Amino acid sequence: MLHEKIGQMLLLGWQGAGAQGVNAQAAALVDELAAGGVIVFTRNVGTPEELRETITSLQARSLALGAPPLFVAVDQEGGRVSRLGPPHFFRPPSAREVGRTGDPGEARAAARAIAGQLRPLGLNWDFAPVLDVNNNPRNPVIGDRSYGDDPQLVAAMGIAAVRGFQEDGGILACGKHFPGHGDTDTDSHLALPRIAHGRDRLGQVELVPFRAAIAAGLAAIMTAHILFPALDPALPATLSPRILTGLLREELDFQGLIITDCLEMQGVARGWGTPEAGMLAVEAGADILLCCHTWETQCALRDALVRAVRDGRISEARIDESVARIAAAKAKWVA
Repeated sequence: MLHEKIGQMLLLGWQGAGAQGVNAQAAALVDELAAGGVIVFTRNVGTPEELRETITSLQARSLALGAPPLFVAVDQEGGRVSRLGPPHFFRPPSAREVGRTGDPGEARAAARAIAGQLRPLGLNWDFAPVLDVNNNPRNPVIGDRSYGDDPQLVAAMGIAAVRGFQEDGGILACGKHFPGHGDTDTDSHLALPRIAHGRDRLGQVELVPFRAAIAAGLAAIMTAHILFPALDPALPATLSPRILTGLLREELDFQGLIITDCLEMQGVARGWGTPEAGMLAVEAGADILLCCHTWETQCALRDALVRAVRDGRISEARIDESVARIAAAKAKWVA
C-alpha cells in the first residue's frame, strides 16, 4: 500500500523513440514503480497514431493493476519548448510572440489550440503557462518562454492561458517556475541560481503572475530550483518549507498540486542528490516529484521515499495529504 501511495507522487519519463511504443522502461514505470504519471518528451513522439497508442497502452497497464489513471504530461509551451512539432504537429507561437500582441484573448486562443491538439492524443496535463517575468536579458533559459518583462502583462496573459487550457481545453495547466525564474543569469539545469531581491520586490514583480493565476483557478504549480535568500537563506524553492508551505500554501492560499521541476537537474541534484532532494521536497510540501530520464535514479528516488516513511522521517499522514490532492485532481481532469 505504501508503495502505491509513493508511486502516485511520482511523475516519470522514459527513454526511447516514439515508434517503439511502450518499451521496457516505460512499462516498468507503471508495473514496478507504480508511477502516478508520465511525461512525454520529443524522444517519445512518433506519429500522432503512435503516440496515442503508446499513451493508451500505458493507461491500460495502470488500470489493469487496479491503479488510478495516469497523469500524462508534456512541456508544450509553444515556440522552442514544444515537444510536439512538425512534421506531424503544429508548433504554437512562443509566449513572447503572444505577449507582444498585448491581447489576453490571443493567449487564451493559443492555449485552447494547444489543448485541442493534446487531449485527443491522451495527454491531460500541459506544463504551461510560464509565469516567469523575463526581466533579465542575460537569462539563458527563460527568454522568449515568458510573455514579457511587465508583471501585469504576464499576469493577464497567464490568467487567459489558464482559462484556455482548463475551461476551454479540459486539461490541467501548470504555472511555472515558482516563485519566479525570470531574473537569473544561470540555468537551473546546470547549476543553482540565486535571486537576491528582497521580499517586497519579489511581491511586486515575481509573485504577481502567480497570485493572479491562483485566483483564476490554476490547477498546478511547478517549483523553481532557485535560492531566494530573502525567503529561505539555506534551501532552494523546491526544497523549502518556507516557500512551498509558508508562502505558496499558507500566504497565497494555493490549494492545487505542487510539482517539482525535474529532480535530475543540477540545480538540486548537484548539491543534494536526487533521492535526498525528493525527500526534502516532500517535507517542504510538494505533492508530485518529477524525474524525467534515468531508470536507476527513478528507482533510487522511490526507494528513498519508502524508507523515509518506514523510518519515520516522513509521516504517512504527509503522504496521504498529497495522495488525496492527487486523487481529487485526477477525478476532475483525468477520469
